[in-house]
Amino acid sequence: MIITRSPLRITLGGGGTDLPSYYREYGGFVMAAAIDKYVYVTVMRPFVPGIFLKYSKLEQVDSVDQVQHPIIRETIGMLDSKNAQVEITTLADIPAGTGLGSSGSFTTALLKAFHAHQRRILHPDELARLACEIEMNRLQEPIGKQDQYIAAYGGLTCFYFNPDDTVKALPLKISADTLLDLEDNLVLFFTGFSRSAGDILMDQDLRSKHSEPEMIGNLHYVKELGFRSQKALEAGDTGLFGELMHEHWEHKKRRSSAMSNSRIDEWYELGRANGAIGGKLVGAGGGGFLMFYAEDRKKLRQVMRRAGLEEVRFQFDFEGTKVMFE
Repeated sequence: MIITRSPLRITLGGGGTDLPSYYREYGGFVMAAAIDKYVYVTVMRPFVPGIFLKYSKLEQVDSVDQVQHPIIRETIGMLDSKNAQVEITTLADIPAGTGLGSSGSFTTALLKAFHAHQRRILHPDELARLACEIEMNRLQEPIGKQDQYIAAYGGLTCFYFNPDDTVKALPLKISADTLLDLEDNLVLFFTGFSRSAGDILMDQDLRSKHSEPEMIGNLHYVKELGFRSQKALEAGDTGLFGELMHEHWEHKKRRSSAMSNSRIDEWYELGRANGAIGGKLVGAGGGGFLMFYAEDRKKLRQVMRRAGLEEVRFQFDFEGTKVMFE
């Protein structure tokens, strides 16, 4: 039996510039952080022929073509296991559709498990590229690359998405004090809204492909905010980082009317009035988690708890996708 785990993520700057429709023309930049909330995958060989899957559904089929789960089907097919005899089980600390990159984390965990089962070692860059091949090319999902890359690498990492489809990954150069400051003062609250990012990202993708000036200008500005956020954190100025988060959220909302709603806007303003310097919805938008950078986290937690929002506490993950047991 092989057991792998892959971290979920939060985006610290530049989100949205990792879609091919943008970075192939202008180059993208995303600063992301892996957190200690995980997707787990187990892969083992059962005693009888067939493919046995246990996720939110149960599947038992004879061949890969019959598999309903698209990522599992494409992964098995890509690895030339047409008549696979395999049992796959998946678990997650946090449900899908909450903006923390669970699909990319699942794909990297699954690929890592299959390759470990075949006694093959994958470099994080190769793992992320294979995950992108499955989700973006084979399944034609209108998504970016940051989820697969931060899951594979872990840590607090800056990714440069080049027009030729190569990706450069560099660790965020921050002090131990700044790292602890972020772990203490970045807080996540679940809005209660789960959503698929597909519609919002598809709209952004189409508008970018048509070089719509408003969308391209917005992404240019968000990328520049990402660079400014990187400089602020590397200088240890977490207060400025919080202010840039607020500026980022204001621009992010302009990309789509589905990015937020009146309830989320109300919670966001409540947080800003009670201890938060800045914040944003994590992920494509529409629901999931509100993330704040707090100057008074005790006051913020009390107010948000009274508003009915549940906090998920986290620390950063520096291991990326890894084999837990084999």
